[in-house]
Formats: sequence, C-alpha cells, structure tokens
Amino acid sequence: MNKQPIGVFDSGYGGLTVLKELTALLPQYDYLYMGDNARAPYGGRSFQTVYEYTLQAVKWFFEQGCPLVILACNTASAKALRTIQQIDLPQLAPQKRVLGVIRPSAEVIGNFTISKQVGILGTQGTIQSGSYILEIQKFFPGVQVFQQACPLWVPLIENNEYLGDGADYFVQKNIQSLLSKAKNIDTVLLACTHYPLLLQKIVKYMPDGVNIVSQGPIVAQSLKDYLLRHPEIEATCSKNSELAFFTTDTAEDFDNHSIAFFGRQVQSKHLLLG
Repeated sequence: MNKQPIGVFDSGYGGLTVLKELTALLPQYDYLYMGDNARAPYGGRSFQTVYEYTLQAVKWFFEQGCPLVILACNTASAKALRTIQQIDLPQLAPQKRVLGVIRPSAEVIGNFTISKQVGILGTQGTIQSGSYILEIQKFFPGVQVFQQACPLWVPLIENNEYLGDGADYFVQKNIQSLLSKAKNIDTVLLACTHYPLLLQKIVKYMPDGVNIVSQGPIVAQSLKDYLLRHPEIEATCSKNSELAFFTTDTAEDFDNHSIAFFGRQVQSKHLLLG
C-alpha cells in the first residue's frame, strides 16, 4: 500500500463541492475525503473547539499517509489553519503541508469587482474571525469588504431543507442585510463550501449584474498552481485517480446526501475521530 492521497477535510458535506472541482481539474491524483458530520456544523463553535477538532482530523490524515491536507472548510481555515501551520506542523510533520480555502479566495476576489466593493457571505465563525477582511486587504488594499453571517444556511443544507420555501426566507433576509451595508457591492463571495447548493436561490434574490463567486474552481486552480510551484510536495502525492470517503457520522446518510454536493454516488466508511 503505497498510497499518499491528498486529504480534503470539511466539517460536513460542503468540502465535496471543492473535491468535485479538484477531481475535474486534477483527476490524476488520489484523494481522501473526510467529513466530521457527527460534530457539524462548525460555524457557531469556539476558536478552541474548531482548532481541536481540525487538528484531530489533520493528524488522522497524516496517519493515512497524506502528504498534503486541504481544509475545505472556511470555519476551520479561519479558526485553526494558522495555528496548525505555525505551531503544530513543525512538530508533527515538518515535511507535510496543510492549506486552506481563505487565502486562495482572497488572492483573486478583487479581480472580479469594478466598484471595489465586495460582499462576503459566510458562517458566523468565518465572519467573526475577520479573516477575509485581513487577507483581501493584503492583496487588494483598495477594495472595501462587507460581511454577512448566515447562521442557518448550513443547517438548512445539511438537513436537506435547502430547496424548500423556508430557505428562501433566510437567503433573502441575509442577502438584503449584506446589500444594505453598501450601495455598490458588485461581487459576492460564497465563503462557505456548502453555499453552492443554494446558488439558485441566491441568484433569485441577488440584483442583476452582481458577480456570485463560488470557491471550488478557485481552490482547484490554486492547488494546481501550488503543486507546480512545489514539485517536492507534488512528487509525494500518489497518482492512481482513486477516491476514498470517510465520515464521523452514519455512512448511509453521508452517501445519500453526498450526491447533491459531489454530483455522483459515493461509498463512504464510518470513522471514529477523537
């Protein structure tokens, strides 16, 4: 068994929207996906709790042989990534890497806006962290960033209520709240990997002409660029085009839900984490 897959982690199902884009752009690599569904959602949890959960996941991925782990979860990227990169990684596995989804998004989001006013829709944890404001200012200091927490979007999605009328109420409410903060927002980043499933409703309540940006394609292109820049990491990733899925909750439930996120049926295994 000489498997060294790229690890993809999320608190639940949302990371599958990222994995879908990764496998489309970079199909040659092996991928190992793990959703911590039993403890989802992460959005309202404390920094310490999210950090501890995420570190447990990263250690598990390393034990499976992953040389590279992508936190395909904005909350984990906001609340845990920096500490793991700076404090834990040098001790755990200095030759391995952990990447997130916030920086790749921040590096390009300014290219979508003409008015220089960008909106961020995300979980409470991601918004409270202020990570997007800090990161976008590094790359686009002339861009104004306006944020809106959408605390019920992930629960609606994970409980399969995102197609119902109840979801319309909360999508419209949160979009109106965001747009009320600035007159000329012309670009909105869906700063949660679950949110593409709400895209039809988001488009319905977003004014014409506003760019709605999902993270999956951005993260996939960023990973491709990263692997080109870091051949020493790329060389350690196994290339058999194989996929494996794990969940900390019920495998049957995960498999049933995953179709909406990943676009096709998967077969997952249950994992006891922590």
